[in-house]
Amino acid sequence: MADVWVPGQTVVERFLRPDGSIGQRHPLRVISDDGTTLLGWIPAGTAIMGSRLVDGRSMREVPIEQRFRIPREEVPAYWHGCSTLRLVDDRAWSSVWWFFSVDGEFLDWYVNLEIPLGRTPAGPDRIDGVLDIVVSKNLAWEWKDEDEADAALEAGRLTGEDLAKLREEGERVIALAEAGAFPFDGTWTDFRPGPSWPAPAL
Repeated sequence: MADVWVPGQTVVERFLRPDGSIGQRHPLRVISDDGTTLLGWIPAGTAIMGSRLVDGRSMREVPIEQRFRIPREEVPAYWHGCSTLRLVDDRAWSSVWWFFSVDGEFLDWYVNLEIPLGRTPAGPDRIDGVLDIVVSKNLAWEWKDEDEADAALEAGRLTGEDLAKLREEGERVIALAEAGAFPFDGTWTDFRPGPSWPAPAL
């Protein structure tokens, strides 16, 4: 029987690499969960376990053709820039993120294309699909990181089958955005966390 997490509980979303090693870990406060679809919250400033190249550089500091060829390691970091509400469906090759400014204003949606790996008692496991989509408030959309997805494919980080499925998922989500359908129908754009909520912790 699938684990069902209760509102207020902290779960840890893990982003694994294809070899099974852990790339990043993000704690989320559970807003709702039905055993398949999780809605979780990570405010700006939350401590996470991030990832960098073993030589100490960040991904953006190396040429794109090298980014998926140099080994990486986990490092303590912080979720910065914005607070994020995440809708993670165990069956979907994506999760949808609502981005909010630090003062609570809804900014846009970010569709993180992912390979689902199910859930453990501690939280959902995913493989980041590299390719992403940004959907603005007016429902305009754009692909992100297509060059990185191509580099990941060339480096063997993604397979051709993976990338085809991720693009297919992206097209599915784009159709929802163009139609103004859930989750791009305004649902949760007015979300506000409880004023006494502490940040979720690893």
